[in-house]
Amino acid sequence: MEQVFAYNVLQQFTLHTFLAMGCPEADAQLATNVLLSADLRGIDSHGIARLSGYWRLYEAGRINPKPNVRVVHETPSTAVVDGDKGLGLVVAPKAMQVAIDKATNVGSGWVSVKNSNHFGIAGYHAMMALQHDMIGWAMTNASALVTPTFSKEKMLGTNPICVAIPAGEQPAFVADFATTTAANGKLEILQRKNAETPLGWVQDADGEPTTDANALKKGGALLPLGGDREHGSHKGYALGSIVDIFSAVLSGASYGPWAPPFPAYVPMPENMPGEGLGHFLGAMRIDGFRPADEFKQHMDNWISRFKNAIPSHPDQPVLVPGDPEREMEAIRATQGIPLVDAVVQDLAALSSKTGVVFPA
Repeated sequence: MEQVFAYNVLQQFTLHTFLAMGCPEADAQLATNVLLSADLRGIDSHGIARLSGYWRLYEAGRINPKPNVRVVHETPSTAVVDGDKGLGLVVAPKAMQVAIDKATNVGSGWVSVKNSNHFGIAGYHAMMALQHDMIGWAMTNASALVTPTFSKEKMLGTNPICVAIPAGEQPAFVADFATTTAANGKLEILQRKNAETPLGWVQDADGEPTTDANALKKGGALLPLGGDREHGSHKGYALGSIVDIFSAVLSGASYGPWAPPFPAYVPMPENMPGEGLGHFLGAMRIDGFRPADEFKQHMDNWISRFKNAIPSHPDQPVLVPGDPEREMEAIRATQGIPLVDAVVQDLAALSSKTGVVFPA
């Protein structure tokens, strides 16, 4: 069962929850915008369903609600940002702004972040570059839930990548995807529905294929994009590794199996080699390569041609990355955001902790 809530209702609850955490008003508003952008875009696994998880991290002392987000090393085109244990929802957009500012000055900007937390959807941060006629990049490492190809040990996170590219008359190209066959949040949704996973999403504790959506809780692991070696899981493993290295090894965050877990009840790994989670943000000025208007005209042509590719089935048109999320945002902005009962109950429990009234 689901209940539908207007965006402004969820926005006010989320905002006041972050304020109750002790976030300054500007940071609370930013965190709210980032978090709910996931719900608007149909990425329910990374939206308000995670709000109670952030609160538990705060209670555990793992989130600093008033961080001093600062550049600790830089060149004209690069920087390392220390997030001071802040909400990744706040740290990442501030770091992305550093990348955009550097790109404005020298053509491109690349920022690796340490000492942060879960940053919501990668798409929000990458899309910040679009209004500046720039290409945006965003990626992050995450809790170790993913096994490398041929292993049964969890070593990597779902480690998403987003690349956002502006167009002219056409909507922007926005490729936002995990480097696993499925993100952990999709497992959580199936768990709430008491449903099974498709084959290729997870393996059990012995490294064998399974459709059990609770496999991770029983010692299993998520699988890299591709599922198994025969279907290209080595490529998903490589992509996830690149994200981990750019986000964490490069910045001084903890990496691989030492990445801090999102659930507050999971003990922190021993002998952590860095500080917090890591992100990697980038911005590239299009006019560093060719005139922006000319480029966007050709992006329109590229997008139009791909959308008009001959479909395999007449009732399923060919999509361009970003289409499903953009279409969902247009619907949910006016018709409201559906929440499954388990999430509603979780938010009601959070309300009783914080004193912020949840309108269920």
